[in-house]
Amino acid sequence: MVMSMESDVNKQRFRNLASVIERSRSDFDYAYSTGIMTLYARSLEHRHVEIGPGRSVIDFARGSYLGLDNHPLIVDAAIAALASYRSIQWSGARTRLNFSLTGDLENSLSELFDARIVVYSLVLTANMSALPLLACGAFTRGREPVLVFDQFAHATLAYHKAVLAEDAQVLQIRHNDVEELEGICQKHTCVAYICDGVYSMGGNAPISELLRLQERYGLFIYIDDAHGISIRGRHGQGYAKSQIADLGENTIIAASLSKGFGATGGVLMLGTDEQEKLLRRYAVPHAFSMGPDLAAIAGALASAEIHRSTELGERQARLSRVIQAFDERTPTQSSGDGMPIRMIPIGESRAAVDTAAELLRRGFYVAAAFYPTVPRDKAALRVCLTADHSQDEVAQLCASIRDIASARQ
Repeated sequence: MVMSMESDVNKQRFRNLASVIERSRSDFDYAYSTGIMTLYARSLEHRHVEIGPGRSVIDFARGSYLGLDNHPLIVDAAIAALASYRSIQWSGARTRLNFSLTGDLENSLSELFDARIVVYSLVLTANMSALPLLACGAFTRGREPVLVFDQFAHATLAYHKAVLAEDAQVLQIRHNDVEELEGICQKHTCVAYICDGVYSMGGNAPISELLRLQERYGLFIYIDDAHGISIRGRHGQGYAKSQIADLGENTIIAASLSKGFGATGGVLMLGTDEQEKLLRRYAVPHAFSMGPDLAAIAGALASAEIHRSTELGERQARLSRVIQAFDERTPTQSSGDGMPIRMIPIGESRAAVDTAAELLRRGFYVAAAFYPTVPRDKAALRVCLTADHSQDEVAQLCASIRDIASARQ
């Protein structure tokens, strides 16, 4: 999700929350009134969920791209761990006492992803740990970097701008504008670029171009690849890590243990021992907060084993076929990129909400994205495709989208 904020000409602002609330309240009120927001459901088979007594819909909103979030091995591992440890969570900071399975998970993922791994309860807390250390120069040998955010960096990245600005200059550039980023690298001796790997509203980062700037200027690259994990790479290293063999001292990747991975939690992929020491000692969420709960840890360990098996490649291939089937029936700007997120432009917020509501009435749950998730007047439907969707389900959804679009004209 992108939080689209507008600037104040008299004062540099990084969130402008009061303005966002004022501009979006009526659209939120309308969306809630149609019944498409904050649904409570229970899992059925595959991507079917029950949203009320006897009312089943096909879910195209969740980001479990490989369909692992209800995998029996993951669920059974979580149940077994709770029974064995007879505890859900230990109330203590990570610097003191941890479940032994936490260490097992970090070691397992370090081997799987060929990086030093620190696990967190959320990707948000992973980012909250790393970004202040980056801003103060701890990851750049004491040099305070100029922090450059991609325009569409996820809200859980952009949220930290105001705090980071206490230690570093914070800039924003147009989406994937490598030329503008290179210009900043030419003017400043230490620059860090903060972006998504796979963007939550579609598209992806130009990794090869970023590595070129890193090689030439020493650019530090911080990538949140929450939506890219598991769907790319032989062992599901993710969109970003599968293109970066050695993270070294100038690249950090944050990723999710939810979404494609199918469990819950977040990780930081690190390239050096010094980065790991700094995070474990000085990152506030690590030093003063709890890690993932036991069920999350055990589920992630089970998912890691699936990632080591042939099943991962089979699910990646199924996902590719589902994406291709959707692209053939409903072309979008992202068609052909192989990623599982598809944005269907609508324009006006209430029209997007009405379309999502009609799809829900027809048995498909699709998210309506409107301001502040996307820029104003750029509302869209956001379709999340998974390996668990059938070709027939995709065909039915696309036919319904076309039918509703024709009726709107």
